[in-house]
Order: sequence, then structure tokens, then C-alpha cells
Amino acid sequence: MTEQILKLQKKMKNELDHDRYEHTIGVMHTAACLAMRYEEDMDRALLAGLLHDCAKCIPAEEKIKMCKKNHIEIAEAEKDNPGLLHAKLGAFLAKEKYGITDESILRAIRFHTTGCPEMTLLDKIIYIADYIEAGRKPLPNLAEVRKLAFCDLDACLYRILEDSLVYLKSKGSVVDPMTEKTYLYYKSIKKELA
Repeated sequence: MTEQILKLQKKMKNELDHDRYEHTIGVMHTAACLAMRYEEDMDRALLAGLLHDCAKCIPAEEKIKMCKKNHIEIAEAEKDNPGLLHAKLGAFLAKEKYGITDESILRAIRFHTTGCPEMTLLDKIIYIADYIEAGRKPLPNLAEVRKLAFCDLDACLYRILEDSLVYLKSKGSVVDPMTEKTYLYYKSIKKELA
């Protein structure tokens, strides 16, 4: 690992709670494994995995204040569930606080919870690594999704989006419109390929 990654790892250990830090390290390592499998730049995957939740432990009201102060748009779904802001705010902090200038890393952090249409390889790797890392609480179909991640990244992405929407709707949770948009985009691609 590069010196930059090791320094940021120490910072994350101080800024995240224990469970979030353990999850973060799991995502970082899973992202590296997926990067090796799909020939993505490993340092980018490590950095994006390490910083993907850098804003997660900031209290909800503080997230809202920070977004307003820094002109980060807050969607209706994010007003109802400020926890969703951690991805946008995390991308901002990765750049402004942690010195990340690589737009592909910032983008992967920005979309790691909702996905987006036309995701890059790094976007997909971070989104999937966040879902499948080894310390993750059991989720429906997780064993199958983990296998799929190393066989067909796009099929895995679609399966996670589908399972996530089913889960969120069954719980009556707020669904970010971007998640729905991402799901519909990849559903249309899946139909085109069928």
C-alpha cells in the first residue's frame, strides 16, 4: 500500500467509530480484490474503499449544516433521511479534507449508496464492495451475490439494486430516487442483452 493510503487509514481509525472503521477496512480490501479481478487500478479502489464512508459518523444535523454551508444539494429523500447525505458529503470531504483530486475516486464515493446510470468500473466496484464485504450483516441472497461479484459484475450490480429496492420498500424506508433511476437503467440494459 502507498504511504498516502496508510496515512488515511490512521485518520479514518480516529474519525470513525469502531464498527464503521472495521466495515471500511473490509470494503477497502474487497474493492482491491474486485479491482484485481476486473483489472481496475488497485490504488484507486483502495482509496475509494477507504474513504467511501468518511462522512458516515457525522451526526445528521451536522451533515445538513455542512451540505448547506458548502452548497451541496439536498434532495427531498435526503431531508427525510439525512443519513443518505454521507455519500455526497463524503465525496466533498475526500477532496477538501483528505486531498483526493482524482475525479474517478470522488465519483465512486459519491455514488456508492445509490448507484447511478452508466456507472464506471470503479463506481461498480465500490458499490458492490460496500454490499458484500466480509463483515456485512447477513442480507437476503448475500452468498449468491458474493459469488456473482467475481463472475459477472453487471449481473451482480443489478441483483443488489433489485434486492435493495425490495428490502427498502418492504421496510417502508425512504428510497432515494437515484437508486430507483439506477435500477431502471440497468433493468433496461438487462432486457436489451436478453
